Amino acid sequence: MTIRDLLGVIRTRWRLIAFCALVVVGATAATTIVTTPVYEATARIYLETEKAVDNRPTGSYAITQKDLNTYVAILGSPAVQDPLRERLGLAPGSELNVSATVAELTNMLDVKAQSSDPELAAAVANTAGPVLADSAQRFSPLLANNNQVVKATAVTPAVVPSAPISPNVKTNLALALLAGIIVGVGVALIRHMSDTKVRGEDDIRELSDRPILGTIPLVKNSGKAVLSVADEPHSHHAEAIRRLRTNILFVDVTTQGHSFVITSSNPGEGKTTTSVNLALAMADAGSKVLLIDGDLRNPTVAKTMGIEGGSGLTTVLLRRAEAIDVVQRWRDTNLYVLPAGQIPPNPSELLGSEAMSLLFQKLSQDFDYILVDSPPINPVIDAVLLNQLTHGLIMVVAAERTKRRELEAALRSLNTVDVPVAGFALNLATTSNSLAYRYGTYGYGQTAAVHSSRAERASRRKATRRASRAH
Repeated sequence: MTIRDLLGVIRTRWRLIAFCALVVVGATAATTIVTTPVYEATARIYLETEKAVDNRPTGSYAITQKDLNTYVAILGSPAVQDPLRERLGLAPGSELNVSATVAELTNMLDVKAQSSDPELAAAVANTAGPVLADSAQRFSPLLANNNQVVKATAVTPAVVPSAPISPNVKTNLALALLAGIIVGVGVALIRHMSDTKVRGEDDIRELSDRPILGTIPLVKNSGKAVLSVADEPHSHHAEAIRRLRTNILFVDVTTQGHSFVITSSNPGEGKTTTSVNLALAMADAGSKVLLIDGDLRNPTVAKTMGIEGGSGLTTVLLRRAEAIDVVQRWRDTNLYVLPAGQIPPNPSELLGSEAMSLLFQKLSQDFDYILVDSPPINPVIDAVLLNQLTHGLIMVVAAERTKRRELEAALRSLNTVDVPVAGFALNLATTSNSLAYRYGTYGYGQTAAVHSSRAERASRRKATRRASRAH
């Protein structure tokens, strides 16, 4: 993965990254709030020895580094901590967190005390030195033999700390934010690597070098057939179909043919809706178009267009009727429809038969363009058989629905039998920066509504002027 790819993942999944960062920061903030604060106080003491004669000390001797290390070791023992609790007025067994280190190049000790009470921390640090001095003679035979006692002098007394050393709110939140971003980027990369669906045009380009002829937006159909080119000609969906039609005309120039198979890798990707609307757009441009329902396993063209589908392609192939008897003109347009007819037990054999070839040749002479709605590629071989009759195969890919491995399997199947894809149509596409429709929903654009409203007002004004002149 390149830096550009990484930035693309971050840009695409920034909401996921932000969510992870907020979760980590929130958890850290909650933990910080409930964590008991710890205060630390430090006192520096100087230890020296004195010889007691008639209970009057005379003469002083410096404590060696070895003795200081011994005092550091016994600071946490009951011999020191019990007297320390007693002097501070604490209950027996109360927890005391006190430690000491030998200051470099000096005979001094730095005593550190930690507590949830800042005043107690300072008191422990200041009291530990004298208590330690009282216990020193018990752990130094040399001092005991020479009748010497240890005296502690506070060089730097401990003061009451104003802020806890733990938790450090600013540091914790800053580290949490950094950790949250790292976690978020990691989760985004995992989601990206494990994402098996085709999200956009880039995913198609990774699998094929064939052109993307059109991107068709999601449309809200409420369970009804989507015939946007006829019913909503100013919608975004209809405009996208017209762009697809224009690009297919360029493919027509390169293939020197006027017939195309419309298929997909699997069912449910919108190939029939795309076929119907594309045929309507071609007919709307003035061409005489025939739409054939070549899906003899699950025919849906007749139902989508609201026409009779009991007789059709299978009826003609079985020689029970002539093509002219079952081809239906759709409304008052240049679009003609040949439904599938009754579902046969041997659809592949019928589509690959000589009768089908002869019928297609005849129909090609009567129409400017022929579009064939074909079964999906992965389940059956019908699309390959139909492609032998036509001059191009258009693959419909459903955004957010088609899986990459399924599309890759379909392309591999076509490549095995040397069937090239003329181009792709990305269906059910969404956009995040359009006012026309939002992610997961269909809708018609505000621009189309404005144009429609203006056209209606203009028409009413013209009608009013004509009525005035008539009077």
